Amino acid sequence: MSDPQPRPDMIGGVPTPPLAILPRPGQLFGQRAERFAFLAQGSALGPYLVFLAALCRVQARLADSLPAVAAPDADKVALARAARMPPLDRPLLVDDPGLADTLDALIAEAAGIDMPAPARLALDALRHSTAEDRRWLLGNVMADTIPDDSAAPHLFVAAAVQVHMARLAATLEAGQLVPIRIGVCPACGGRPSASVVTGIMGAEGARYAACACCQTLWNEVRVHCLSCGTNEGIGYQGVDDGGADEKTGAQIRAETCDGCGSWVKIMAQNRNPSLDPLADDVASLGLDGLMRGSAWRRAGFDPFLIGY
Repeated sequence: MSDPQPRPDMIGGVPTPPLAILPRPGQLFGQRAERFAFLAQGSALGPYLVFLAALCRVQARLADSLPAVAAPDADKVALARAARMPPLDRPLLVDDPGLADTLDALIAEAAGIDMPAPARLALDALRHSTAEDRRWLLGNVMADTIPDDSAAPHLFVAAAVQVHMARLAATLEAGQLVPIRIGVCPACGGRPSASVVTGIMGAEGARYAACACCQTLWNEVRVHCLSCGTNEGIGYQGVDDGGADEKTGAQIRAETCDGCGSWVKIMAQNRNPSLDPLADDVASLGLDGLMRGSAWRRAGFDPFLIGY
């Protein structure tokens, strides 16, 4: 029996991609762990990717086992929507007791995984850090400004932030989110680690930016700079990743903008559904090497790549 009611997500019979796809935290971190483990095979980055796979398994366990988080107040969400602001206020959430508890839990759980010696030293230092030190670390992660000389402790803090923020984002209603501005997550205001061209039913071929903080995906127009929004002077740089051909190019490319001199990775998830915007960002470090010293600066933010 056909539905006599018009579909609000259809325009001229063509599905309109939703603005946002909210995370399913336990599933997301579990699948990311599997992707890191797969990417580690035969990679020069193997030991680091294996470590990140183990860390993501910790994230998945915490996402499923920690006490439920409270959804943001409905009135505050409505005010944020009216002001075209993200409903999750990252600067205020630095002092969220739930985030502090998540960080404590991650520090305890991560102690049981194998890791490089510098990471172990950073974790031990973090375990014995003061509340003031932790607040500084959390503030840096929430502001997407991690100093290169203290990447290791920030990595663990960022992992805890991802868990807490993804769980908060999962309580939102995607239909209540509104665009903020290009390159800004409508859920938390975070920056993208990369963007993906999806093969999701109803959004085939649409481009989604992936928030490095709360893990929300949000729709962005293709062939537009995620830093300044222009559609002029956009180009693509890539390396042979084994999935290239003359017509489609590499599965992971740098989308460059001559207008503002920035670049962000774009991944052809419609051709390879296993691509993960954070895991494959780390594993495609060769592309970062290609772009280093070029006319463009990296604009994608990935806390697992700080210091590389």
